[in-house]
Amino acid sequence: MKVIDLTPRGYCHGVLNALAMVKKVIKTESYPRPIYILGQIVHNEKITKAFSEYGVISLDQKDKTRLELIESIDHGTVIFTAHGISKQVIERAKEKGLTALNATCRDVMKVHRAVEAKLNEGYEIIYIGHKNHPEPEAILALDNKIYFVQDEKDALMLPEILKDYPLFVTNQTTLSLYDIEAVLKIIESKFPNYLFDNEICNATTVRQEAVMKQEPVDLMLVVGDQLSSNSNKLAFVGSHYQQIPSKLISGVESIDLNWLKGIQSVSVTSGASTPTIVTEEVIRFLSQYKENDPTTWDHQSKIELIDIL
Repeated sequence: MKVIDLTPRGYCHGVLNALAMVKKVIKTESYPRPIYILGQIVHNEKITKAFSEYGVISLDQKDKTRLELIESIDHGTVIFTAHGISKQVIERAKEKGLTALNATCRDVMKVHRAVEAKLNEGYEIIYIGHKNHPEPEAILALDNKIYFVQDEKDALMLPEILKDYPLFVTNQTTLSLYDIEAVLKIIESKFPNYLFDNEICNATTVRQEAVMKQEPVDLMLVVGDQLSSNSNKLAFVGSHYQQIPSKLISGVESIDLNWLKGIQSVSVTSGASTPTIVTEEVIRFLSQYKENDPTTWDHQSKIELIDIL
């Protein structure tokens, strides 16, 4: 079976910076304990579990906002994740006397600054993103009048009165360019004079381009977490735009051997928050796999949590 390692893949600069920050806090005794992360530092469960081995507590509940989650912290150090954080949460951390560190990705911060600037200039804001993701949560906290759009249906529901105001449109950094294009077509038909600032980060873009430009294969595996927006989008781009059967897996242990029956070629990529060691284990397994040789079928992960970081 031919195995194609798509590049680039793996950690982006925002993830690297966030992980480095947590590691520094762990090693520096002067930071008050316990150490909390408000959410998942990046969207990868393996990384979250690895940090828990060092006593780091990740607070993440789908039905609670970051502002609600921080109320459960009375003392210690809190780290805000790479996905961004609202000013209200930062202020609440100060009020509670917590030592707070901000691991927000610089690309996400750029979106915050752009939205704040346009709000101050009197623009109405349309933000394209995914519901229940921490990045939009932080953006929407900037102003309760920001219009949140997930898909074409939401775009069609935007009020016609927006024609009478200057309009600024931007987006979550980890979306697919192809998703945004579909929504923008509707926005443009309704409000042709809008101003658009495309904030899909470069790491997301180049990984999606690698999927689009790959040679034809029978199967594509995307190594990433189910909660990772950019990982999900890689699988979507492969299946929807390239018509390649695409599977999102958390690691080698998630591979269903039935997927590999009759497969002659497989490509492998990974999301921006996937540890390289996890993706490499997938590639090693596929490279030695033979459909008719049961001795090559073992796909239990041999990676220790301590090795993830």
